[in-house]
Amino acid sequence: MKKTTISLAFISILLGGCSTTKDWSATGGSKADGVIRLSYEFGQFELPQVSEEQAILLAARRCAVWGYTHAEAFGGMTKQCNMPDGFGGCSNWIVTKEYQCTGSTAQ
Repeated sequence: MKKTTISLAFISILLGGCSTTKDWSATGGSKADGVIRLSYEFGQFELPQVSEEQAILLAARRCAVWGYTHAEAFGGMTKQCNMPDGFGGCSNWIVTKEYQCTGSTAQ
């Protein structure tokens, strides 16, 4: 019984240690199209946890600089390897999501 408890505790620590909170950051966009691009990176052994609320707030702040009042997420995300590990896998990923600026102010 004691070995089982220790094993479960060890597994819980390992799994919990892999979960990592990631913040979105602005990585591009187009003022003419009213599009903001946000991204985050994570490593091979990380399970990224991201906040959609943080992303929307960041995108809306960036859109406000261009005269818009809101931002809405497009449908999907892209995930690209930015550090191949040499064995056909990837040791670092970048995830990118685009947001449409909406609610243009009077011009």
